Amino acid sequence: MAERAGIIGQDGRHGDSRFTLGVHRFKGQIHLQMMTLPGIAFLLIFSYIPMIGLVVAFQDYRITLGYLHSPFAGLKYFREMVGDPAFWPAFRNTVLLSLYGIVIGFPAPIILALILNEIPHLRFKRFVQTASYLPYFISYVVVAAMWIMLLSSRGLVNQMLLALGIVKAPVDFLTNPGIWRGLATGVNIWKGVGWSAIIYLAAITSIDAELYEAAVIDGAGRLRRIVSITLPNMVGIISVLLILRMGSLVRASLDTSYLLGNYFTRSTSYVLEYYTLEMGLELGRYSFATAIGISQSILALILVLGANWASGRISGRRIF
Repeated sequence: MAERAGIIGQDGRHGDSRFTLGVHRFKGQIHLQMMTLPGIAFLLIFSYIPMIGLVVAFQDYRITLGYLHSPFAGLKYFREMVGDPAFWPAFRNTVLLSLYGIVIGFPAPIILALILNEIPHLRFKRFVQTASYLPYFISYVVVAAMWIMLLSSRGLVNQMLLALGIVKAPVDFLTNPGIWRGLATGVNIWKGVGWSAIIYLAAITSIDAELYEAAVIDGAGRLRRIVSITLPNMVGIISVLLILRMGSLVRASLDTSYLLGNYFTRSTSYVLEYYTLEMGLELGRYSFATAIGISQSILALILVLGANWASGRISGRRIF
């Protein structure tokens, strides 16, 4: 405070003093600031510079002509996208699969974090936590192959169901379009729930332990402590993550669609990412594929902004 007061007194202008103070602080943290340079370089090279390619969506792009010489096409490919009969089924499947992920998948790590927090035995708690987030580090190719083997007509799951007399014939888990979305959502939850729960566990550990002690003295049971103390203190992080998650409503996992889906489940597994892959890489319609990607990004931004505004109006919590 003395340093800041001295700076303000020397130049007499609050704006200049704040700038000067910021410069001094930056110089004092120069080694820490240098550590951010690799991350900044990574974002520039792989995130911002490639955005130049967005101009392809407004051109009749040809690889031989490049960005600079391809003829301008305006909104031609956006109109073609809306008029393409294959676009709307893919869009519907994307939204429905994303809704499954939000309605069913979003609460899953919250519930897991609450359960882990209530486990009294430390070793067992660490074992469960490690086992739950280990699948996150497994490639989706391996995960898909493993579940395809488990759920095939001769797989372990069907053999157990037959042995227990629950079913009389093998269940078509992998070829039934009616259950594919539930299957894909379940696999995604199994793969990512443990990793996502770490964020909520961190939020729980930051809660003042005296609140729980006071609740125990007042006779509050375990469930009452969760409802009255744990969940209210997690509302902030839950709101932020839910707002950010809303942007994924128009995006679905290509890994899930491509690796778990097949010809029989195409009516429910064919999503926009798969559609874009076919249009861009298989058919060489680069401008058309870029137009799809831009449309998804714009819709995702609108959804995030809308969710942020609604959260601010309803609960008073927002990201910005």
